[in-house]
Amino acid sequence: MTADSNKIKWYVIHTYSGYENKVKTNLELKVQSLGMTDTIRQILVPMHDEVDIKDGNKRVVQRKVFPGYVLVEMEVNDRSWYVVRNTPGVTGFVGTTTKPTPLSDEEVDRILHAQDHAGAPVPKLTVNVGDRIRITQGAFTDQLANVSEIFPEKGTIRVLLDVFGTATPTELDASQFEAAPEIYSK
Repeated sequence: MTADSNKIKWYVIHTYSGYENKVKTNLELKVQSLGMTDTIRQILVPMHDEVDIKDGNKRVVQRKVFPGYVLVEMEVNDRSWYVVRNTPGVTGFVGTTTKPTPLSDEEVDRILHAQDHAGAPVPKLTVNVGDRIRITQGAFTDQLANVSEIFPEKGTIRVLLDVFGTATPTELDASQFEAAPEIYSK
């Protein structure tokens, strides 16, 4: 019995937090063992690369785009609904309790192709506007400054530095600064 490709849509299932990969693995195993690969086609935990900086060391880590959620491309019928709904770690479908709501084609396209359009991983910034930072690299090493703007999409901040008595806006990436120790913050 083959699924009608017009009925195959992407759905979102809610999982216990931290169980997304386990749900994906368990569901894939169930689909294989029950011979449902034509009804439940893909199971996806969307991920993106993020740069973590600890002690001045950069490392790229993968983070879940939607923690607590898994995407499933499937035809919803009584059997497929039951299989997904009764997978350990699944709390339910997104939608009403009796009828899951499929994602729109635009939403699916945006999610599935987000990685295609992503450039280099962007560092995660842990400062806020007004925070005091100490520059750790470059010509202004050890100089203190206050954060005036944050650009999360680029992984950079802007500070105003005192250069020869003039406030000069300077952009820094996450590897070039650290939070200023409290003795400098007052």
